[in-house]
Amino acid sequence: MRVLTGIQPTGIPHLGNYLGVIKRFLTMQEKNPSYEYFFCIVNLHALTLPSNFTKLTQNTLDMLTILLALGMNPEKVTLFLQSEVSAHAEACWLLQSLSKMGELNRMIQFKEKSLTKETASASLFIYPVLQAADILLYQTDLVPVGQDQKQHLELTQTLAARFNSYYNQEVFTIPKPDISLAGAKIMALDNPRKKMSKSSKSSMGYISLLDDAKSIEMKIKRAVTDSGNEVFYDLENKPGISNLLVIYSLLVNKDISLLEKEYQGLGYGKFKKDLIEVIVSKLTPIANKFQEVKENYDLEVILKKTNKKAQEIANATLYNMKKAMGLLLF
Repeated sequence: MRVLTGIQPTGIPHLGNYLGVIKRFLTMQEKNPSYEYFFCIVNLHALTLPSNFTKLTQNTLDMLTILLALGMNPEKVTLFLQSEVSAHAEACWLLQSLSKMGELNRMIQFKEKSLTKETASASLFIYPVLQAADILLYQTDLVPVGQDQKQHLELTQTLAARFNSYYNQEVFTIPKPDISLAGAKIMALDNPRKKMSKSSKSSMGYISLLDDAKSIEMKIKRAVTDSGNEVFYDLENKPGISNLLVIYSLLVNKDISLLEKEYQGLGYGKFKKDLIEVIVSKLTPIANKFQEVKENYDLEVILKKTNKKAQEIANATLYNMKKAMGLLLF
């Protein structure tokens, strides 16, 4: 069973990145050690929006460092850099030949992101096809993703099945999504109707995994709650406190129903105070480990080894793609 997921190198992940995908991936790694795991830092995807090359380089190094600090073990996980495996870009081009304009036009993320840009790039439009290549090159069985990526996974499944059918060969494994309803989408602290994101105008909307205790306290105290003072989950009428309950629940591995009973009649103040303590206690060791990795790990050596493994597997699939498509003469 092969499991693959990825993350854009936007620097240090926020709590939503961690709880939505990374923590689930790490938990799966421990629960199912017999599976084969791939985690891709998708720096080619970062080019879909304007970026500074110096910033991208540092963000990529920071992302690799924090993933190692969080416990991603290169001996158990093929942790690799997308741009170091050229098969991704080539497979993307080949898959575009079977992709339909209408399918890509319907991608919700493209619609949302292009609204904020005067001229959306072609790469932003076709990046779901590159994402499909990322997954299919590794004959992936299972993809842990957030709810917002479900549509892209469905496109990946469609393209894989279409390719296999059109060329009458089982070149690709059809991947399945692993979407956890709890924590699949962590919302912004300052606007619980929007997804937590570092691209928001204010840093008060998210908690970075390297935020210090003072910053965490300030952000949680100012986090939007709702009318009333009762702590219970009601996504429609109490989105603010519901979002905080999800965060608390995932950090301490306790059902929301148990937290509701625990804080019955205690109000928002006590709940937020305890949540601050929980977040600080979870993130402080991560910050310490981040510094340790930064000072003592040879990131180049780690990446060379894992990139090589990814290259070998991806190139084998690319070869089969080109052979099926009639692109290999000998």
